[in-house]
Amino acid sequence: MHATLAIVLAYLIGSVPFAFLLARRRGIDLRQIGSGNVGAANVLRTSGASPAVLVMVLDGLKGSAAVLAAQAMTSGAVAPVAAGVASMLGHIYPVWLRFRGGKGVATAAGAFGVLAPVALAIASAVFVLTIWITRFISAGSVVAAVVLVISAAVTGSSRAVVAGAMGAAAIIVYRHRANLVRLATGTERRVGLRLFDQER
Repeated sequence: MHATLAIVLAYLIGSVPFAFLLARRRGIDLRQIGSGNVGAANVLRTSGASPAVLVMVLDGLKGSAAVLAAQAMTSGAVAPVAAGVASMLGHIYPVWLRFRGGKGVATAAGAFGVLAPVALAIASAVFVLTIWITRFISAGSVVAAVVLVISAAVTGSSRAVVAGAMGAAAIIVYRHRANLVRLATGTERRVGLRLFDQER
């Protein structure tokens, strides 16, 4: 029963739409502009770096809070991992926005920052390096998600955590399927190109 409550709570925590709320304060509805994605990348393109960084931090805290709450409510490794994934799903499919949210990268990072901090540090370094080389956030997100699985496995994480990392990576890759198509066709937006600048 406690595990079920922890997972439901994790979903609700994850579904708090910080990107949508902060953008709306600027008169922007993220669902109607840019990629239509309710996440930090779309905030970056539509509002700039500072709001995007704040959104990333808040979204990451959702994942961390979900895992910590599950650890406090349950014993064992499975429920916290499930809670971490549930927080991702809450972010991606928030009940408050008719199940239309972001892509779950920052929330996953927050969750695995608690579950597998060393693996997350490695994946984060790869995320930054990939974006620095390619100038594509989507490429960094997908590559880092795959690296997280490998890093979790080789740094001694439990089977539950490795399985959770695999699930999180699969979700992130799936959510970036349109980005991968644009990367293949050369039409993906690069970092530093704001939507409003592109439209001028």
